[in-house]
Amino acid sequence: MSTSKKRQPGRPAKYPPEFQADAVAMVLDEGRPAAEVARSLGVNEGTLGNWVTRERTARNQGADLNVDERAELAELRRNLTELRMERDLLKRSLAFWVKESTP
Repeated sequence: MSTSKKRQPGRPAKYPPEFQADAVAMVLDEGRPAAEVARSLGVNEGTLGNWVTRERTARNQGADLNVDERAELAELRRNLTELRMERDLLKRSLAFWVKESTP
């Protein structure tokens, strides 16, 4: 996610860029409603909307995709999200299994 807004020197961001990127991904990639995501994360809906708008603009710059390509891209992003969740689950399961099987 791009951050085009300048911050005041010495003023930390309220939400880290990784948090913002994950929140935007829930809206754009998973297709969840922004209001639902904002409520679940404790973020102002307008703030999340600004992040989503900024990311949509960044994604659309130089990307002249037709309808089929956009649908395929959305499907690939959904698959990627699902595969990442499965990978993380397998990592946790393996760590648990190793911990339990070690005397």
